[in-house]
Amino acid sequence: MFTGIIESLGVIKSIESQQDNLNFKIKSNVTSELKIDQSVSHNGVCLTVTHIFEDIYTVTAINETLAKTNLGELKVGELVNLERAMKLGDRLDGHMVQGHVDQTGVCKSISSENGSWIFNFTYDSNKSNITIEKGSITINGVSLTVVNSKVNEFSVAIIPYTYEHTNFKFLKINDKVNLEFDVIGKYIQKLYLSSK
Repeated sequence: MFTGIIESLGVIKSIESQQDNLNFKIKSNVTSELKIDQSVSHNGVCLTVTHIFEDIYTVTAINETLAKTNLGELKVGELVNLERAMKLGDRLDGHMVQGHVDQTGVCKSISSENGSWIFNFTYDSNKSNITIEKGSITINGVSLTVVNSKVNEFSVAIIPYTYEHTNFKFLKINDKVNLEFDVIGKYIQKLYLSSK
């Protein structure tokens, strides 16, 4: 379980194929605090640490994860948003994030607005995921508040701190992002659809 508050950015040092899986070697300033078998969120995807050497650690994404997320499109040298699993008893500054990406979305526009940025995203609404105005959404692991909620699109406002400390500053129009919709909204939507 995570909060969507990004701790650090990691640099992808290598990507190796292992049958249908991909092994990512990531350099990070939190590597020294990691342990083998620990869960870490990478752009919102919960992956298990399998190896640690100096300031580089390894995680593996299986085929199903690669099919549902943007991890398969990452390249060596790119930055990923990192968050270690939350500790029981800590403040929950973001919202409850599982690290299980529901689907990807696409960045359709970016505009600067008096010191912040508005990012607009579209997604496939046929997968029964929904957003609501002022509800929570996780984009590439970042806990954010939805604005301008529509059937298959929504916007988020990014403050300067978030922009500088996440990979939002590198996001471009038509880039694919990982979306995890609010878990409460998913349960309500499931109950609604099953009652029809």
